[in-house]
Amino acid sequence: MTENPNLDPNKEPLQGDVKDEQPQENPWVETIKTLVTAGILAIGIRTFVAEARYIPSESMLPTLEVQDRLIIEKISYRFKDPKRGDVVVFQPTEILEQQNYKDAFIKRVIGIPGDTVEVNNGRVYVNGQELEEGYIYETPDYDYGPVAIPDDHYLVLGDNRNNSYDSHYWGFVPREKLVGKAFVRFWPFNRVGTLSEEPQFAEETPVTP
Repeated sequence: MTENPNLDPNKEPLQGDVKDEQPQENPWVETIKTLVTAGILAIGIRTFVAEARYIPSESMLPTLEVQDRLIIEKISYRFKDPKRGDVVVFQPTEILEQQNYKDAFIKRVIGIPGDTVEVNNGRVYVNGQELEEGYIYETPDYDYGPVAIPDDHYLVLGDNRNNSYDSHYWGFVPREKLVGKAFVRFWPFNRVGTLSEEPQFAEETPVTP
């Protein structure tokens, strides 16, 4: 390759030539950029992926205790339906909004679309079959239903059945109100773990909605 005779090897590179070093930026500007980027990522993660929540009441005893800290994941319900046994966080329904509730609720899904649910003599029945619920605080002291769950709605109950303001008072949760699924408890350290226990039917017979 023939060298250009007009180039002087002793001259400084012209503007626009490739240089090895970038000009140093003000450290404060770099810090602000980093914080802004981190804030945007945090907002995106909280909106679309996951968020932390704490438990302010005893309605989910013994599964969740007051001041437990949880991670709520928001991705799975974009691709699949909630299932019976999921512990879910949801925004107040229309009825709850009319009662001036503004904070999110956390309960366990007991009835999914197409189910018929009844509470009778201290037992919960789904489509005529009794649920075996080893996670509840005590058996319910009320009767409820039978009720049929409409499309895109869910019946939710607290594990502390007799001290939970849930579907047996105010009805069903529309799917669009669901925030996400309670995935893991990260505080306190001695109770860290996933929340995976699901209702089982007493006779272990699958239910067809």
